[in-house]
Amino acid sequence: MTQPLIAIVEDDESLRESLVGLVRSLGYRASSFASADLFLAAGAEAACDCIITDIQMPGVSGIDLKLKLAAAGCPAPVIMITARTEAALHDRARASGAVCLLQKPFAAEALLSCLETALAA
Repeated sequence: MTQPLIAIVEDDESLRESLVGLVRSLGYRASSFASADLFLAAGAEAACDCIITDIQMPGVSGIDLKLKLAAAGCPAPVIMITARTEAALHDRARASGAVCLLQKPFAAEALLSCLETALAA
């Protein structure tokens, strides 16, 4: 059986590469994109089983990405990550349908728990 494909949408290159390494170390396949615009342009949503996205990015935000995917009928669960602490932003992320919201910095175990929850849905 093919392992689930996790798409990582993060504008910070070092964090994006770290997340790819972490996801692969957990036994999943990973693809990465430097922006939501690049992710959407690649049509990657059709192939992925879960999406991990930063909320704050140039261009399309992680929340807007989730809303676009939902409008397009994409069933892939979305995990959002952010360094921002505003309650209103966290509320918007949850209201958009994010399966999980992780506050940076987060432990690998927290991401694993979110991935397990997302992929079980």
